[in-house]
Amino acid sequence: MGLLGQRPTWAHASRGLWIIPSHGVHTLGMRFAIDVIFLDRKRIVIHVEENLRPWRVSRVIANARSVLELPVSTIAQSHTRIGDQIEVVRS
Repeated sequence: MGLLGQRPTWAHASRGLWIIPSHGVHTLGMRFAIDVIFLDRKRIVIHVEENLRPWRVSRVIANARSVLELPVSTIAQSHTRIGDQIEVVRS
């Protein structure tokens, strides 16, 4: 189900959803936009999509192994770029 059914209040700086395995995501039925980071098996950023609005479909990235769904502006605020390695920490 991912973020489907979540309210826009879900999106604050300390939250995210890591989807494993995934090559792409959609925001069909969602009420808010998200930032999306595609990772390879070593958690290296291989593609980013900022402000993926509701009722949209991301690109399908064949060599992605997982996807991070994050609040809008997370990519810009964190200066995340292709080639960065992501450390995922549960809170």
